[in-house]
Amino acid sequence: MIRDQETLNLLLDAVSRFVRERLVPAENEVAETDEIPTDIVAGMRELGLFGLSIPEEYGGLGLTMEEEVLVAFEIGKTSPCFRSLFGTNVGIGSQGIIIDGTVEQRQHYLPKLASGELIASFALTEPGSGSDAGSLSTRAVRDGDDYVINGTKRFITNAPEAGIYTVMARTNPDVKGAGGISAFIVERDLPGVSLGKIDKKMGQKGAHTCDVIFENCRVPAQNLIGGVEGIGFKTAMRVLDKGRLHISAICVGAAERMLEDALHYALERQQFGKPIGEFQLIQAMLADSKAEIYSARSMVLDAARRRDNKEDVSTEASCCKLFASEMCGRVADRAVQIHGGAGYVAEYAIERFYRDVRLFRIYEGTSQIQQLVIARNMMRNASI
Repeated sequence: MIRDQETLNLLLDAVSRFVRERLVPAENEVAETDEIPTDIVAGMRELGLFGLSIPEEYGGLGLTMEEEVLVAFEIGKTSPCFRSLFGTNVGIGSQGIIIDGTVEQRQHYLPKLASGELIASFALTEPGSGSDAGSLSTRAVRDGDDYVINGTKRFITNAPEAGIYTVMARTNPDVKGAGGISAFIVERDLPGVSLGKIDKKMGQKGAHTCDVIFENCRVPAQNLIGGVEGIGFKTAMRVLDKGRLHISAICVGAAERMLEDALHYALERQQFGKPIGEFQLIQAMLADSKAEIYSARSMVLDAARRRDNKEDVSTEASCCKLFASEMCGRVADRAVQIHGGAGYVAEYAIERFYRDVRLFRIYEGTSQIQQLVIARNMMRNASI
């Protein structure tokens, strides 16, 4: 349950106002320059967006999962690149430390992540392993008080801006699959850490990804998350469950923004002497989009509440990620169609959103991976 409805409402109002007054007006500038203005980043820090899910004892807001998705609904109503900058601190970049980190690791890194002083990045995907994360080849070999890491990570969100990387590496080559993988906190300025060129992507200008390359990088053993080898993959999977709910909520917010834009266009655009919104085929696209958004929103809130109640939501999180991301793509397609030719030119935001939201069906586990997770969980539970 929400701990303090009045305080939550104040936060949601502040975030909604920040989105309307600061982020939406900056969308075109960011799309053209591929950079988020520094004053906007400062505003994100002031609002506490970098520390939404980080416990209050470390300077974060310590939101419950339900509270976090309510904030994400609002943040999703603007270009996804803005959320991407602080999203790794809220989710995959910090949660491994929160869930499995040692007391010292939490005390040292979490306050800096919560304030936005430090940006975290999650380095799991490799050139040869993405959906099959258990097959990663990056190695970490113990050498005295250090681990020596070698390998390349690919498509790493916020890598150019990050100060630390949560790196998944194989510490036991004799254990195939997930069991031999450990998680490390690797600081960017360590010798042996280098970055590839920033990727040119289909969409989400302003949100940067690139390769992170480790060449004989010596990482102190005290930076092994939890101080225990072999739990890295489990850490990653626990982090992804939470991240999938967060992304699902962003999908809902983005779909609500696209539908709002499409509705306004349908009410203003005249054809045959009347607004196109009066035509039943346009109404059908509007209605289908509204119904799907409502469904996804309800799913996300239900799963978030279950997680707050300490239930295992692996299946529900994957259901949300699958449905919400696919829904978002369908709403984007309908919104372009409602705009007609105008939807295909950059003058209208829907052209950019159409490209931006395509990524939602790929990262944090593709739609096909979500299907596998759901089905395998169903079969495992049925056999018990």
